[in-house]
Amino acid sequence: QVQLVESGGGLVQPGGSLRLSCAASGSIFSINAMGWYRQAPGKERELVATITSTGTRNYADSVKGRFTISRDNAKNTVYLRMNSLKPEDTALYYCNAENLRLTAWGTSYTYWGQGTQVTVSS
Repeated sequence: QVQLVESGGGLVQPGGSLRLSCAASGSIFSINAMGWYRQAPGKERELVATITSTGTRNYADSVKGRFTISRDNAKNTVYLRMNSLKPEDTALYYCNAENLRLTAWGTSYTYWGQGTQVTVSS
């Protein structure tokens, strides 16, 4: 059974910083890409940032220069450092694991975490 467990959300003032973590647990052989998505009330879920197992990063234009995604492959953990937070960054942030394999030749799966709330407000 694979689970993605997020942590690190909370309430922060505009201009502040937060660091999100997401650990994938279970008998995992490999994960190609891990990332973060977010969904604000009344809006669709959108990509924030992704990182592949080889370190290739992709960011939404709205967070470039403010957010940094990193990954510890040995721990199947992905991080999101968020600086210069704005009220429009307020959302439920979801962790994602793409092309997760339980064995070398097995089927690949996509997993989602339960989400962690980030609220930016004074």
